[in-house]
Amino acid sequence: MRFSSVAIAAALATVSITTALQGQRPDDQIDPRSLQWLAQGKAQRSAGNLDGATDTLETAIALDPRNRAAFIVMAEVASQRGLPGKAIRLYREALLLEPADRIALKGQGEALVAKGAVVRAKENLARLKTLCRGNCPEATSLAATIAKGPPVTTAQVAPQVTAAKQ
Repeated sequence: MRFSSVAIAAALATVSITTALQGQRPDDQIDPRSLQWLAQGKAQRSAGNLDGATDTLETAIALDPRNRAAFIVMAEVASQRGLPGKAIRLYREALLLEPADRIALKGQGEALVAKGAVVRAKENLARLKTLCRGNCPEATSLAATIAKGPPVTTAQVAPQVTAAKQ
């Protein structure tokens, strides 16, 4: 009698866990609706509608957070808008899903250079070189960006308004 309640609880736990695991999709199956939103976001980006592309890509990620391509395209949009910090974060999300993604490594490295973090960009370049043994266009492109260095920013000085004395 003492063990029957424990046995029933264990049986219920086993049934609920196996049922939950059978309902999950494998990691390589992205929700088709998310892929449709991704295609729409790419089209909007190509048309120059960066705000609409961002909204559409956010929807794609909300539908399926494993849609690595949506994170990459969203990071590219952030780079186009001059937001390297946001691009770095989005590329990191893509790399969490697939650490060996060469496009995400290259993009994150370029965003790091734009932010001024050349040392971290060189780490991405080293990872890229270990991933692709031979000719690697991503590594070549990132090496060229690192060699060029971060963009030079100058301080904006507001023109001084002088009051006319009368």
